[in-house]
Amino acid sequence: MKEKILHVIGGGLAGSEAAWQAAIRGIKVIIHEMKPCKFSPAHKSENLAELVCSNSLRSDDFQHNAVGLLHQEMRLANSLIMQCADATKVPAGGALAVDRGGFSQMITDKISHHPNISVVHEEISALPSADFGETIVATGPLTSEPLAKSILETIDNQSLSFYDAIAPVVFKDSINFDKAWFQSRYDKGDKFDYINCPLTKDEYYHFVEELLNAEKTEFHDWEVVHYFDGCLPIEVMAERGVDTLLYGPMKPVGLTNPHSSVKPYAVVQLRQDNKEDTLRNMVGFQTKLKYGEQKRIFRMIAGLENAEFARLGGIHKNTFIKSPVLLDKFLRLKKQPNIRFAGQITGCEGYVESASVGFLAGYFAACQLNGCAPVLPPRTTALGSMLNHLIDDTNIEDFQPMNINFGIFPTIQGEVTVNGKFKKLKGNDRKLAYSARALQDVKTWLKDVLP
Repeated sequence: MKEKILHVIGGGLAGSEAAWQAAIRGIKVIIHEMKPCKFSPAHKSENLAELVCSNSLRSDDFQHNAVGLLHQEMRLANSLIMQCADATKVPAGGALAVDRGGFSQMITDKISHHPNISVVHEEISALPSADFGETIVATGPLTSEPLAKSILETIDNQSLSFYDAIAPVVFKDSINFDKAWFQSRYDKGDKFDYINCPLTKDEYYHFVEELLNAEKTEFHDWEVVHYFDGCLPIEVMAERGVDTLLYGPMKPVGLTNPHSSVKPYAVVQLRQDNKEDTLRNMVGFQTKLKYGEQKRIFRMIAGLENAEFARLGGIHKNTFIKSPVLLDKFLRLKKQPNIRFAGQITGCEGYVESASVGFLAGYFAACQLNGCAPVLPPRTTALGSMLNHLIDDTNIEDFQPMNINFGIFPTIQGEVTVNGKFKKLKGNDRKLAYSARALQDVKTWLKDVLP
């Protein structure tokens, strides 16, 4: 019999997860990864599943937060990404943050030692033909230009794009702790999870003024910039109103400055970026400022006067396809069904969301190659709601990248109480109800899905 082979183009989070899920189901997988032969503008490491923008997988609260719920569903589904994230986590309060290098190294090691997976380091410059075999395209939002051009030609140029920004990383030993202090917001997690740098009212508005007047990365005249709201550059947020940052990454609530009896007007937080805790990521400070301006302006922040930067912020173009038009419910390209798409190129947004779509693509492909029918995840689950976002053609013109959130789940209206009265669910009760329903349904689904 002809050997069952799955080709996965791209070794990021989605590609690694897709390859793993197919491999543990008995499928031989070839990952085609262009690094280290060629790097995208944002990638630096030779390892698979490199984290570019941040080392945080966001909230790990599965009872009250949709991304935390997705974490839990992926754990139950034996996700490679979640196994490695849990094994390399670093303190981050209620969030799941990882040692950036250790995380990608562990995934690389597990992939390279799996008997069903081989990695070929080469650039695939054109979308494979039908006779190439079952293929998952998981090249991410930074797909190389030749392959992106080939994809666009195949899908009749039905794509969209937005720009994504990266936050700076600071050497911890360059932070001035006569002004900065350790504390998690509302004292969640360990007190050393975050480093806090305070600003007075005058310092805050001077900082915003400098942000607005700073030199920024210029775009070509022909480039139309569409930012994703979940990852706006700090200076773009400031352009939306001088107080915007006070309700975003610089909000001072839940924090107490031990160096002063005066409550800080604004606070910059820095999250642990590696296991050794020698690096700290400036939370929410993704930016398109020019490098010299970043150093000048960010050193205006109390505690960062002498900050040394391991990495400065940057900006890059993210491209995604119009999935609701182009893909079927099993993530296959309608025009060429031997090809599936996975990860951020489909229009999901976020590390775990990308991995979850990779999980589904790998599972669907393995089912097809093994001659069995895949079972779609229940719509009530985080996995099912993420998939539904990608294939829902109700409002195609407004399709844009989406993080997992309870707003895309089927609505829970309320419950009947012990006295027979109808109670409308609100706030945490509503979130708990969404999570309980999802976890019950995903466990039932996984009985038919797990190998």
